[in-house]
Amino acid sequence: MSRLTDLIAKAKAKDAALGAELDREFKMLSSRLPFGLNFERHSPEAVELPLRPIRKGDKVRVMPKRGSTKKGDERLWRVKSIQRSKKIAALELLGAAEIETQTVSVDDLVVVAEFRDTIYPGLVSTGKVLRGGEKPHHSVINGENFHVLKMLTYTHRGNVDAIYIDPPYNSGASDWKYNNNYVGEDDLYRHSKWLAFMERRLLIAKELLKPSGTLIVTIDEHEVRRLGLLLEQTLEGFTIQQVTIVINPKGVTQGYLSRVEEYAFFCFGPESKIFAGDDDLLTTTDSKASDDGHARPRWKGLLRSGDEAERKDREQMFYPIWINPKTKKIVKAGQYLPLEQEPDFNLTDADGNVAVWPVRKNLTLGRWGVGVSTFNDLVKKGFVALGAYDKKRKSWGFSYLSEQLRKEVEDGTLVVLARDPVTGVADVVYDGAATKKVRTVWHRKRHDAGAYGTDLVGKFLGNGRAFPFPKSLYAVEDALRIIVRGKPDAIILDFFSGSGSTAHAVMRLNRQDGGRRQSICVTNNEVRSDEQAALRQAGLRPGDPDWERLGICDYVTKPRVAAAIRGKTPDGQAIEGDYKFIDEFPIAEGFEENAEFFTLTYETPLSVSHNLAFSRVAPLLWLRAGARGSRIDKLPADGWAVADAYALLNNADAATPFIKALGKVDGVRIAYIVTDDDRRFQAIAKRLPDGVEPVRLYESYLTNFSFTNGE
Repeated sequence: MSRLTDLIAKAKAKDAALGAELDREFKMLSSRLPFGLNFERHSPEAVELPLRPIRKGDKVRVMPKRGSTKKGDERLWRVKSIQRSKKIAALELLGAAEIETQTVSVDDLVVVAEFRDTIYPGLVSTGKVLRGGEKPHHSVINGENFHVLKMLTYTHRGNVDAIYIDPPYNSGASDWKYNNNYVGEDDLYRHSKWLAFMERRLLIAKELLKPSGTLIVTIDEHEVRRLGLLLEQTLEGFTIQQVTIVINPKGVTQGYLSRVEEYAFFCFGPESKIFAGDDDLLTTTDSKASDDGHARPRWKGLLRSGDEAERKDREQMFYPIWINPKTKKIVKAGQYLPLEQEPDFNLTDADGNVAVWPVRKNLTLGRWGVGVSTFNDLVKKGFVALGAYDKKRKSWGFSYLSEQLRKEVEDGTLVVLARDPVTGVADVVYDGAATKKVRTVWHRKRHDAGAYGTDLVGKFLGNGRAFPFPKSLYAVEDALRIIVRGKPDAIILDFFSGSGSTAHAVMRLNRQDGGRRQSICVTNNEVRSDEQAALRQAGLRPGDPDWERLGICDYVTKPRVAAAIRGKTPDGQAIEGDYKFIDEFPIAEGFEENAEFFTLTYETPLSVSHNLAFSRVAPLLWLRAGARGSRIDKLPADGWAVADAYALLNNADAATPFIKALGKVDGVRIAYIVTDDDRRFQAIAKRLPDGVEPVRLYESYLTNFSFTNGE
């Protein structure tokens, strides 16, 4: 609707009466907005692609002259023709009432992709680090994250275990762009632009997650309330919890109070399962290890306390519990006593068992925490224990395993180690090191974003390189551990990866339990806003090598990930110091991991031959097959090829030797079959070895990877 207000203003300027009528109708329409979080969708969202070659038919902007710090021509033009010999392009203004043309040097143009445009993504490898043997590769992708997400719907739809993102906080400090313009505090549509920007990406992220997957979004106070509502509207069927994380114990004065925290929304998919940890991240009182090395949970008191704890509040929960005071064995619960009857505190039976009634500390009659049938079922399972006798109350204490703890027994987090031979009470312990449910408030020294974010990133990059406000490595690690602790082959995505903390955290998690998890980190190569003016004054522009080398991806993300694996700075110096807390070892040891770096490309079926197109989409086939082992980068001359994790048949007539070769290789997950003939594809698919997924590719390769923005 912000676009409509602009158009109405133009109409008023040309025809005041018509403009006033349009304005009146618009206000009536906008007053009937639906219930919920309402905001402008601000379509189309446009992104400049400075590395994309200029082609006929492209939408472009004319950049400002070199050395100028002023804004360039914000209008969009269509390239009608290009004279390659003179490197000039003939342009026509888009959306103009009257035709306007101009001729401009190709070097002064930048391609613009709007939200509604069809894109043909490809990937070009820009380097790799190999120290992990046969482990899957971590991927770092330099590209506009919306376009990369669309690409990932081909390679990873419904296959991602966890998404961790730290999006722009929209603080008003011009820390992010919308339609090539920094969004500042004075922008009246600042919040709705941010919500529209986030909604588009969250909708695709939802497509990528497994039903058991989890999305984690970190945020601060500027957008936390709006983000919570957006997540509720976007992620129907998810369970959403907000976590408060102390990231700066010293505090930052904002308004009247000193802020020490940020927030994280954990959005659990409909089939999500989380894993208990060694630390609840707030307290250490829930359970403790005994002399035998086992950690045990805290059982719940059976006598009801607090609200609705009197006998009259729940008549059917006032009943006698029969016990043997000598053996301390609980026998059973008797029937409840109606309110009009008084209990007999001297009630015994022929076997010497006595009846115990619920009596509160103030000596009034209370009630138990569960009903008769539930109690007797718990006794049979050994989940109720007898405590000490209270002379004042003339009653005994009881404790039992709460419903939440019983669920943990069912899912294997808690196990029954043994049962008392006399009383039958179960000795319930945590399985392994997983002992605590993580709380919704985190207060740990290792989450300090200054010491373990900013300072740590600087140590890995060296030479004064910096990244503004990186997350604590250990805070990211703790967040992911909850989700992927029991998933050693999990895939973790971060499409606002910034300094690369997510990839770094996944590598640490792998080292701790021998996992083979892989991360996909997506970031653009935007140069920091406070550095751009000096670069422009020096005559540089986006797309120039000296500009691009200072962008986030090339200057921070890729070097940080490589440094973490190698244990050396980009200059080759061994990184000093040790990792701390959960897994302490010298940083210079690095990690036994693999990583490959890519840049997103934009292809066109009109100007790219099939062979070149295939080389750009080859990494997509490899990513879909698990980003593991060798890659088929060129169309095989024999009509087929087999790599470590996948195979390609590009000539259906060679199906027989292809299938024979597949039978001799272990570990192949996918067979890509190139054919436009559906019946032929089905016939070949039936002959594939068990466990090999057939995936069809059309002969015009780019057709397989076309995505319309905003569909």
